Amino acid sequence: MMWETKTFEELYLEPSRNGIYKPKEFHGRGCKIVNMGELFAYDFVGQQDMKRVELNEKELVRDTLKDGDILFGRRSLVESGAGKSSIVKNLNEPTTYESSVIRLRLNKKHSNPYFYYYWLLSPSGKGAIASIVTGANVKGIKSSDLKNIVVPTPTLPTQNKIVGILSAYDDLIENNLKRIKLLEEMAQITYEEWFVRLRFPGYESIPINPETGLPEGWSKTRLGEMCTLTMGQSPKSEFYNFQGKGLPFHQGVKDYGERFPTNACWSTSGSRYAERGDILFSVRAPVGRLNIALEKMILGRGLAAIRHKENAQGFLYCLLKKQFFEEDMMGGGAIFNSVTKNDMHRIEVVAPSPAILNDFNQIVEATDRQIEILHFQNVRLREARDILLPRLMTGVIDAESYDPAQLLKEAA
Repeated sequence: MMWETKTFEELYLEPSRNGIYKPKEFHGRGCKIVNMGELFAYDFVGQQDMKRVELNEKELVRDTLKDGDILFGRRSLVESGAGKSSIVKNLNEPTTYESSVIRLRLNKKHSNPYFYYYWLLSPSGKGAIASIVTGANVKGIKSSDLKNIVVPTPTLPTQNKIVGILSAYDDLIENNLKRIKLLEEMAQITYEEWFVRLRFPGYESIPINPETGLPEGWSKTRLGEMCTLTMGQSPKSEFYNFQGKGLPFHQGVKDYGERFPTNACWSTSGSRYAERGDILFSVRAPVGRLNIALEKMILGRGLAAIRHKENAQGFLYCLLKKQFFEEDMMGGGAIFNSVTKNDMHRIEVVAPSPAILNDFNQIVEATDRQIEILHFQNVRLREARDILLPRLMTGVIDAESYDPAQLLKEAA
């Protein structure tokens, strides 16, 4: 089925806008602001924790987001980042967007913005965006080019039906992500109860060492003594490929997920590796971002792999999340643009007694297994959605013939 086409601009409710720039003195308070980090990390932007910026009344009217706004990365150091899109969904408070982001707002009387968000994920949509990317060192797209790309315009009922099919997958994915977040929060709450407030099981009967201020059997140590650290080292680019040859290659947070990275690049050569279960730690800004390796991978210079010497990875993950409570900031409040192996070795940590460490890690390992199961459910759902996506977006298959409930049952 061939659909009619129009330029993107013909579907706009109002002209597209670049985001806002505010001096540093306005940051740290006010409304949430979508940065490129959110754009890279999330397909649906709205309820996540974000940095904040203070806006005046005029800016609050002009520069805040609404549900259904489509956001584009305006510039990026990597080509895949230029034109990367997300859609605003379920905002829970006033939210703005930074100057490297373009906001596109469609007329919902004639266009379902979620249809065009999904179209942008399809090969046709990706090709259209790739055709307007310019720049050498810094890749980018311009609003003046974006408005002229040609997009399909099926009827609104057809758009709604296609969105209903594809969003059924994404709703289930989102539900699993919420369950993962809840499990992570439960693990972190338990960690803080045991190791920050020192209210672990049986704490009443354990005396406190007056010299250390810690329970007997506990000690102050350094991360380098508790763990094995592997600093990344990037292989030559001639060994990189995007066809899955060799091992997955990661050198920064670009392909980080909520908890596990997504493989986008591989290398047939490498000298530094992370093994399955290793904690991936970003050593360049944003410092301290964490993910967990699901398989052996090659480490580039922007990452380190960390493994607890007693294999207590669940404990270590919670410890690092507490230590690096904010991007680029360690628990003591020092801000870093990058950290060296020596910096990491010197990080002060508390080592609990072997018995308490083992008890906690058994609890967290059970939680981690549940999280991994939910993650792989999402992998299968995304694969099923992505097989269906280009066929629906080109009209090759009739959306009316598909039942979302049956499709989800088959994908589960």
